[in-house]
Amino acid sequence: MTNTWQWLLQMPLLCFLVKLVSGDGGLLASADGVYNSSFTPGTLPWNTYNYCNAPHVTAKHYRRPANAPEAKLVYLNAVIRHHKRTPDNLYPNENELNSVPWDCADFMQYTYGGGGARVFHETVSPPWHPFLSQIWNGTCDEGQLTRGGLEDAVRHGQDFWSVYNRELGLLTSVNERDIFIRTSTETRTIQVASGLLVGMDPRMSTKTFPVTTQPSPIDSIPPSYPCPKADAIRSAFQSVPAWTDHLEANAILKARLDATLGTAGLDAWASWYDHFFDTFSSRTCNGHPLPCNSTGACVSEQDAAQVFAIGDFEYNYIWNAAENATAYSQLDFGVFMLELAQNFKLFRSGEDPYKLRFYVGHDGTMIRLAALLGLGKIAPLRWPALGSEIVMEVWEDGGKGHFVRVFHEGTPVQSLSWVPLDDFIGLLANQIPSNLFRACTSD
Repeated sequence: MTNTWQWLLQMPLLCFLVKLVSGDGGLLASADGVYNSSFTPGTLPWNTYNYCNAPHVTAKHYRRPANAPEAKLVYLNAVIRHHKRTPDNLYPNENELNSVPWDCADFMQYTYGGGGARVFHETVSPPWHPFLSQIWNGTCDEGQLTRGGLEDAVRHGQDFWSVYNRELGLLTSVNERDIFIRTSTETRTIQVASGLLVGMDPRMSTKTFPVTTQPSPIDSIPPSYPCPKADAIRSAFQSVPAWTDHLEANAILKARLDATLGTAGLDAWASWYDHFFDTFSSRTCNGHPLPCNSTGACVSEQDAAQVFAIGDFEYNYIWNAAENATAYSQLDFGVFMLELAQNFKLFRSGEDPYKLRFYVGHDGTMIRLAALLGLGKIAPLRWPALGSEIVMEVWEDGGKGHFVRVFHEGTPVQSLSWVPLDDFIGLLANQIPSNLFRACTSD
């Protein structure tokens, strides 16, 4: 590991790892990040990184543009990550590692076609099932929105409405003429959209509202369209010491986790810390203990905190710091950037019928968008928290024209705090490779 120290010096996020692991208690709720509650402790700043429930725009902390006191908000695009869910990855012996069952029967899971009965589904893990060892006890599927996630979505909608209805008056009612919502095809993102709507207007709990999705094989939100060229770029920059050194440096941690969780020899758990991050944070955010096996060996808070810090490093490296990270994101997120550019062009020409376009996606959605908007040039990017939010406002400033102001996690982005609309459209367009289909699929 001859390049290890050079690599450590080049990666400021590893300083965060050292601070987090060596802190005086409160490893999962400190100024460096909250991983065990949707509510940030009152002793911390309101915009502290909270993985369980990201800071977002709210009337209490929102400030109008000081440089343009007479300007009027006229258009809005918002993109968020879904809220709390069950783990999306499973250990080989998942059942053994859950001392507390997962309960998702505390709100109705409706799935019905128009004109059909209003059926709802319930997940059951029968105790007699021969493969029960591969899933937890309880009434939840993997990757399923939890009651806490739905409640966070409702609060998110309330806070969003407090700004863009009551504070700024852009939106006057929740209606499909003014508001367009698109989600991924995952049920949890659609359910979060429903929670947001009820937060905006409680009467929506008895009403219908259209949510748009794209066909899953070409959906640009996760994203899931095929792009072999992007895959090749990522494979290349995850094969160099800037990446492989961190796997070697954490080999002792990895061995300890493997021994406790039964993940040794599994490629998906060895190539990066994504799966460990997911399975730990999903537990701590939903009030579940970290996993313990049948021998009594448990994942410690210290090890979980180290995994969270490594996850931040990995996400920043892949989508921001690695050589060719920008080219990678442009290819596999270019379709979504194209959609955003088209939205703002439609507004510019007076042809967009909507006042708000709202998107509900995933962590991969948010990290790519943050990187391509240049947020990683301001500071290293962190793993997008649950409910992570990027809002793009358009203001009309009298005869001076239209200007875009971008918020990230409830705070204005300094470098994008007052950008001429044409320049902002150009920024988006610059992230879209020409002939994207050919760029993705050609040799």
